[in-house]
Amino acid sequence: MRARLLIVASAVAMLGWGTVLPYQYAYAASTRGWGSFAAAAASSLFSVGALLAAPLGGRLADRVSPVLVAVAAKVVAAAGAVGLGFAGSPAAFLTGMFVFGLGITAAAPAQSVLVLRWVGGGNRRKVFAWQFTGQSLGMAVGAFAAGYVVDLHRESGMWPAFATAAAGFVVSAALILLAGARRWGSVESQPVADATLEQPVRSPGVRQAWRLIWAVPALRWTALVTVTLALGFYAQFESGLPAYALTVLDVRETTIGLAAAVNCVVIIALQMVVVRLTARRSGPALLIAVGAIWTLSWLVLAGASLVAGSSPELAATLFVTTFGIFAVGETMYAPVLNPLTASLAPSGLVGTTLGLFTALQTGFSAVGPLVAGLLLGAGLGSVFVGVHVGISLLAVFGAWRLRAVLRARRPVAEPAREAALAA
Repeated sequence: MRARLLIVASAVAMLGWGTVLPYQYAYAASTRGWGSFAAAAASSLFSVGALLAAPLGGRLADRVSPVLVAVAAKVVAAAGAVGLGFAGSPAAFLTGMFVFGLGITAAAPAQSVLVLRWVGGGNRRKVFAWQFTGQSLGMAVGAFAAGYVVDLHRESGMWPAFATAAAGFVVSAALILLAGARRWGSVESQPVADATLEQPVRSPGVRQAWRLIWAVPALRWTALVTVTLALGFYAQFESGLPAYALTVLDVRETTIGLAAAVNCVVIIALQMVVVRLTARRSGPALLIAVGAIWTLSWLVLAGASLVAGSSPELAATLFVTTFGIFAVGETMYAPVLNPLTASLAPSGLVGTTLGLFTALQTGFSAVGPLVAGLLLGAGLGSVFVGVHVGISLLAVFGAWRLRAVLRARRPVAEPAREAALAA
């Protein structure tokens, strides 16, 4: 029951975020007349807030109740959404976006720790998969519904979105609080197979904790995979890929919306099927597959550019297909990365490790729009695609090296640790 409540909480929170995300740039730049610089700065400050919050939320999840950390973070996100609604100046809007980013991201490592504590090793991939599916569905429903209630021609036209976002995070916080209630038993109700989830007698300081994390070779390779896979798709999902479609492929704006919808539908349709089919596959092997699939996606996109001049309809079809192929990789990536990272974390530092890796992913994803802007603005569309093919191949190499490291240490691993890595 606790796992179900966590899944619903994730979906409801992203439903609220989905109502704001597609429209906040146009709202700040055009509706409020603050200009493109203020709108871009708001997105950047959201990423800065997320970058600061991820390691902080993970560290707190190791030291205090992760239930309280997740609940407090979602309340902060709700406050940020309300602040966006009341913002009467660019500075107030920027502050609201910063607080919004803090709250949304600080909750993520704490929720992952709760899954690891409340769900047995054999079901963790499934629960993480359902969480990701719920988040994707919530985001899509929120964005779709907001299209009917948001009016970017009025200064108050975004209030329904901001109010929905705030309500979504408050409801999400209440669901997590309910999941952590005593009526379900103690927080550690599930037997913990991983040594990584045991609390140390004395918690190390932040610098010492980070040294312990980076001292693990497998985690260093996992960090490489995390960064390259983030750069290989997520960093370009919202800006680079749509910009490429408009400037190089010359497709209609509606095609971009269709591609995003196809991405979501594929995830929802295939997520649990993929989890069942890959249940016996190791995490590194699946990450190798993700890198290979995303390499294929970029190659298909390169093919779309070759036919864009002679057959724009085919180019548009290939662009939409690319988002579907990316989604197949996402169905493997989302359920695997957090459990694998947690299983490699030093004892008592699961939340800290997850928070640090979330910060890595967020930080490098924030670089994506800058890279896209520089390359596409200079008319280097082919270089843009080529760079991302190389990044995806580097992810494949990193996952292959991670698998080799884990195989080398397997003979001396404890049986419980073996089970955790397989999960």
